[in-house]
Amino acid sequence: MSPKLPRYTVPSLTPEEGGKVAGILQERLHALNDLHLTLKHVHWNVVGPHFIGVHEMLDPQVEAVRAMVDQIAERIATLGAVPIGTPAALVAARSWDDYKLGRAPAIEHLGELDHVYDGVITSHREAAEKTAGLDDVTNDLLIGHLHDLEQFHWFVRAHLESASGALPE
Repeated sequence: MSPKLPRYTVPSLTPEEGGKVAGILQERLHALNDLHLTLKHVHWNVVGPHFIGVHEMLDPQVEAVRAMVDQIAERIATLGAVPIGTPAALVAARSWDDYKLGRAPAIEHLGELDHVYDGVITSHREAAEKTAGLDDVTNDLLIGHLHDLEQFHWFVRAHLESASGALPE
């Protein structure tokens, strides 16, 4: 289900432009909802000697990503479109594979989260590029999210780095 062309949008955008931006944001809404659920899944299923550090590191990330979801949904509504947050819509629209690990050691989960964050950040950056010059408010929102997402990715990678600073292949 994709957003319909809004009957109205924010000043300075046409309904077509507002609909285009809302469509870009809808993709981000799905990706961030998925990330939120994945982070919580890892939080519940991480084990091993690094358990507590990873378990406690993830809760603030979960909360921050949840806030990003809300910001994006509210921006879609502000643009005059309908944010779609149902599980079926997320599954139908996503272009990435589901997270595969269940109960597993922290380092295994962090290795997978490294890939998850890489994909989310790459597609978030593409969305920011698409909105640059079209809608500065949305672009600013996405860039702000990138700041936090990249920091969370760094936290994950810091656990994976060797003493020499290399990441596993």
